[in-house]
Amino acid sequence: MVKSTGIIRKVDELGRIVLPIELRNKLNIAVKDPIEIYVDGSSIILKKYEPNCIFCGSSKDLVTYNNKLVCKKCQEKLSILVTKD
Repeated sequence: MVKSTGIIRKVDELGRIVLPIELRNKLNIAVKDPIEIYVDGSSIILKKYEPNCIFCGSSKDLVTYNNKLVCKKCQEKLSILVTKD
């Protein structure tokens, strides 16, 4: 559900806006944290980036497998598939 904060900011000459410290604190966004940008119709949605498993979308217990992030459950499923061949 989208909730209005009542906060309005202007875009500067370089296309930047400032996220208020109250929002950054509430959403645990620190300096240099990556932010994902989504578009939904005429809305822009900002979300703190969390790496996810490329197969199931989980963000827990991630490992790198062939330069891709995979959770341990999916890694186990992959290893079973590889050993069957």
